[in-house]
Amino acid sequence: MRLKSFLLLLATILTLTSCLSTKRISYLQENENFKDSIIKIERLKKPYRIQTGDLLSIRVKALDQELVGMFNPITESNLTATTEESVYFDGFTVDDHGNIRVPTMGEINVLGYTETEVRQLIEKKMLEEYFKEEANIFVTVKLAGIRYMTLGEIGQGSQVIYKNQVTIMEAIANAGGIDALGDRQNVKLIRQYPSGEEVHTLDVTDIDIINSPYYFIQPHDIIVVNPLPQKALGIGTTGLEVFRTIASLVTLATSIYFIATR
Repeated sequence: MRLKSFLLLLATILTLTSCLSTKRISYLQENENFKDSIIKIERLKKPYRIQTGDLLSIRVKALDQELVGMFNPITESNLTATTEESVYFDGFTVDDHGNIRVPTMGEINVLGYTETEVRQLIEKKMLEEYFKEEANIFVTVKLAGIRYMTLGEIGQGSQVIYKNQVTIMEAIANAGGIDALGDRQNVKLIRQYPSGEEVHTLDVTDIDIINSPYYFIQPHDIIVVNPLPQKALGIGTTGLEVFRTIASLVTLATSIYFIATR
């Protein structure tokens, strides 16, 4: 009787602690506030301001393209490079002082500027020092993709998405999604600020996350997904896996009992 009671208690504990409910593993679950309603996603109100370590893509065009050729750092050595490689060779990295080095123009400080402000700065400098209005120069300045890092129960490594805005859901999907035993309710977002790094906690199972100020990621963000307790227990995530684990433990306990009582 004691053995039966022990095995029953063990099976009950394992069942209660190992099965994962759909609430723990389903993304963007609706609540009463969002049910059957139109969801409005609030876009970033403040444009991203350039930080040290950012990689910028700058291109200059004009009626006579030969006139602006010196400002476009494309050489025969990297014409055949892949997209990622070409960004590395052709891009302008913001150094520790917030400067970029543009051919002929030298160093330009862009720290804290938006893409639009950098474009206006370069256009103004070109018109004052190199060209006249008649040249009809056209400058484009863009971040060379949003680069971020993922760690934990998610595809790990450095990731990049070539878009102006990327949501946390897109970032997770781009990394291959969160593993079955990843904690979706406590996703850590580590963000860089001028004063240092801050950690923000996000619940990607709740559709209300779309109203979070951290719904859109920024360059240099780090996304960390820690494991659920079930991974440490090694019991399983589905009912079948739990049943197999319990059956194995019951068999083992029964065998030990009979050997010990002989």
